[in-house]
Amino acid sequence: MADSLPDHVLCLHGDLDLRIISASNLPHVPFSGRLRWCFSACARPPPSPPRDRRGPEDGLGSSDRHGEIIGPDPYVTVRIPQVTIARTRVVHNAQSPRWDQRFLIALAHPVVDLEFRVKDDDIFGGQLIGIVKIPAREIADREVISGSFPLVGPSAKLNSALQLELKFTPVEKTPEYRFGIAGDPTHQGVRHTYFPLRKGGRVTLYQDAHVVDGLLPNIELDSDAGGFYGHEKCWEDICHAISEAHHLIYIVGWSVFYKIKLIREHTRPLPRGGDLTLGDLLKYKSEEGVRVLLLIWDDRTSNDKYLINMGGVMQTHDEETRKFFRHSSVNCVLAPRYASSKLGYIKQQVVGTMFTHHQKCVLVDTQASGNYRKITAFIGGIDLSHGRYDTPEHRLFRDVDTHVFEDDFYNPTFSAGMKAPRQPWHDLHCQIEGPAAYDVLRNFEQRWRKATRWKEFSLFVKGKKHWHDDSMIKIGRISWIQSPTSTESSDLHVSKEDDPNNWHVQIFRSIDSGSVKGFPTKKKDVAEKQNLIVTKDVVVDRSIQAAYIQAIRSAQHFIYIENQYFLGSSYAWLSYKNAGADNLIPMELALKIGSKIRASERFAVYIVIPMWPEGDPTSATVQEILFWQNQTMQMMYRVVARELKQMQLKDSHPQDYLNFYCLGKREDNSDQPSPDIAVSEAYKSQRFMIYVHAKGMVVDDEYVLLGSANINQRSLAGTKDTEIAMGAYQPHHTWALKKRHPRGQVYGYRMSLWAEHLGEVEGCFNEPGSLECVKKVNEIAGNNWSNFKAKGSLQGHLLQYPIQVDQEGKVGPLPGSEEFPDVGGKVVGAHSNTLPDVLTT
Repeated sequence: MADSLPDHVLCLHGDLDLRIISASNLPHVPFSGRLRWCFSACARPPPSPPRDRRGPEDGLGSSDRHGEIIGPDPYVTVRIPQVTIARTRVVHNAQSPRWDQRFLIALAHPVVDLEFRVKDDDIFGGQLIGIVKIPAREIADREVISGSFPLVGPSAKLNSALQLELKFTPVEKTPEYRFGIAGDPTHQGVRHTYFPLRKGGRVTLYQDAHVVDGLLPNIELDSDAGGFYGHEKCWEDICHAISEAHHLIYIVGWSVFYKIKLIREHTRPLPRGGDLTLGDLLKYKSEEGVRVLLLIWDDRTSNDKYLINMGGVMQTHDEETRKFFRHSSVNCVLAPRYASSKLGYIKQQVVGTMFTHHQKCVLVDTQASGNYRKITAFIGGIDLSHGRYDTPEHRLFRDVDTHVFEDDFYNPTFSAGMKAPRQPWHDLHCQIEGPAAYDVLRNFEQRWRKATRWKEFSLFVKGKKHWHDDSMIKIGRISWIQSPTSTESSDLHVSKEDDPNNWHVQIFRSIDSGSVKGFPTKKKDVAEKQNLIVTKDVVVDRSIQAAYIQAIRSAQHFIYIENQYFLGSSYAWLSYKNAGADNLIPMELALKIGSKIRASERFAVYIVIPMWPEGDPTSATVQEILFWQNQTMQMMYRVVARELKQMQLKDSHPQDYLNFYCLGKREDNSDQPSPDIAVSEAYKSQRFMIYVHAKGMVVDDEYVLLGSANINQRSLAGTKDTEIAMGAYQPHHTWALKKRHPRGQVYGYRMSLWAEHLGEVEGCFNEPGSLECVKKVNEIAGNNWSNFKAKGSLQGHLLQYPIQVDQEGKVGPLPGSEEFPDVGGKVVGAHSNTLPDVLTT
């Protein structure tokens, strides 16, 4: 990529270790700052003439007490074109502030200069004081850059300066990228994260809510991995775990609906209460004395008060579920996505209105060895809500009138009352046992304490000064529940390191101090030690994006992704570079392919996404998301095409390395609706997309990453939607240990997903990185798209995404498929001039 850029632009691909130390001799407060002082001081006298009262340790300027000057409230932003990559905290009232903040920043950007902007924080926003620019070439060529750099700008004084230290290390010179996360001999997992890698775990991987016995073929594994892959049943396992809980059931969700049933096609005897709805089951367990806590996102557009009943834009059933549990012993809390109080009023409103609590997990106590209990966690795309139950068969019409789907019909593409197929739902989930499950519990505890803080405050006002929230079970005080506080860490292990079925597991999040209680908000050095990012006055955990980046950079053979959304790296788009979708994932994938092309090594990336985002594909919102998605595809294919051209590989095509797919289903339906009922074209055509709600990635058949996070800016920023995910591998089933392609549980999982999507298990599927495999998958997917459109039969469900890519990497709609069948809407989307970009990116 670097060779295709203009001479003054350099692609910096690697890690920047940056320390912003201090600034000196900043100007006195400007006119807007005096207004700020007036608003905050409320009739206090104006400041006295300037004088420097620098603090002895932190460089803070003098205070705004009576008779003293007001200094600026400076902070520093670090920018490259179209992207702010770092932002220091604000130091109040300081002409010579000291931040001494360290940032570890992943770069995958075309860069001219690295730009440091010193700003004064006030009620009108950040007012620019001065700028320091360091050329990209200097950053790439010098091992360390350190010193005092003069500030340039209209407000900077002649002797104003910024003290910096930085070191850039390219990807090819970083040791941890030379082998996969699973093959790391030091077993450190993803570096610089809040939660460390945990050993001695056990992971159960799930596809869809349920798998009917015999539906999928047997997947043979290595003999020490169990012989054959087991197709486990997620909702059935969750129901059994809830039914058998003795002490606690904690559920976190974007949408939780009390009316659904977890078990509908049971493969083993029902547990106690297994025939109940989720709501009745939770009430039943709470009446047994089990502590049942629900933490559900509060959709501000829904309401059920004062005789006003609005379901809300997202139809999450939050108010219905709260009302159902109102007079029970189940504690159901609706949590709005409150922003950090450190943000300005307008930004708080944007965060609270635009973004959501998107984490999804279930925590229960389960049987451990002997008479002990342990914590078990389920995470993934788990929405215990309507329309989510499905199997790899993905029925459109069959069983819609039986106990399986009769009270659970769901298809938001069509208006109520219109005859339509149900919307099939494909998802990925997992169960975690061992030490990492307690990290999921810790996340719940931090979020619960934050969500219930207003209750604590209201009771304090009423005079209950010593009240504290005792809703959560204090597992450390119950001797028979294993916990980090009551046992040695090794006692939490559920497998030994020499066990071939042992797992190493790590928990990741996207979340900030506005949504958790327990992040250090005052001492920046404590936050840095906990691998948290301090940006202005908000503390951020952005470890999900960090996990994706390290997994992609260290991949050696192939990457397989399933995700509900796929957009990002807008700084490198052909247009709309300021859209704000700054996450690095698409560019990292493209650069990984590019590096393999330059090394003359095979590599393949497979990406499965929905045919269109959920809802009406002709709507402005869906069309804009599709437009961003197309911009992302364009950027990636152009990067790959440039590398092929640079290496003079004239017989190769970008789709030999990178491909996008969607899922669809065709099913015969003999039902003839009455003439007075509106019938959709999809119903007549007996076809519909399978909605991909999955959020997962498999790397080299040895590492799996899955959770609640989409590949978009909302999920990966850390300051927008809240998310949780896990990354895991089996240390006995890696390329490094086996010296060949490993065939452990991760391999079995990917092959099982491919069996579901492709309708068969071909020999070449064992080597997804090979060109033979890419061409075979593309052949099946291409034929399936043609048959899906022409009303033919399908082999499995995998469809070519209806785009055409030429040798130069230009992307357009597949000829004859400019719009989606039956429902309309441009495949490449359309930009909206009315919707805010922050909503759709």
